[in-house]
Amino acid sequence: MRGNLALETYKIVKLDYVNTHRDLVEKCKRGDRQSQFELYRLYSKSMYNVCLRMVKDEFEAEDVLQNAFLDVFTKLNTFKFESAIGAWIKRIVINNCINALKKRRLQFSELEDKHGNIQDDGHQDTAAEGLSVEAVKRALFELPDGYRVVFSLYMLEGYDHQEIGEVLGISEATSKSQYSRAKQRLKDILTQQRLGLYKRS
Repeated sequence: MRGNLALETYKIVKLDYVNTHRDLVEKCKRGDRQSQFELYRLYSKSMYNVCLRMVKDEFEAEDVLQNAFLDVFTKLNTFKFESAIGAWIKRIVINNCINALKKRRLQFSELEDKHGNIQDDGHQDTAAEGLSVEAVKRALFELPDGYRVVFSLYMLEGYDHQEIGEVLGISEATSKSQYSRAKQRLKDILTQQRLGLYKRS
């Protein structure tokens, strides 16, 4: 009995999650400008933060955000409520970030053979353990682009390495190696900051 109740509760919560802002989205699909503005207001701040983590530059992040929301409203009629609207918007935002980075000719390099024993050990062991969010964010901006993007997608946006490989056009192994190196570099930066030894380049 308790198991059935838990299952039904889960179904209701999942349904509510998928249908978040459904009325607002339907109005946006019909071209209602006020509803479009409201949808932008609801998600623009969090999506700007995603852009900033990905592209690092404030002005470029703003440009990417605007382009992403143009795509959102252009493609909104294809949204079928199979996921939450926020998750769908984030996918579009991240794709726009990746396109912007590719224009910079962002490079992802494989680990050298001598580092081949580095393994991804999952979300549990993070460079952020016991540290403030702000400290980690500051350190994240010190990473090279390739490291920062893979680390952000895996640790902060919930992508797995196969998905990262697909969206970035790299192998799953490259994604894992970039993540491992990013995590180690992040730990080094945070350690040096604690000791007052780190100087920004």
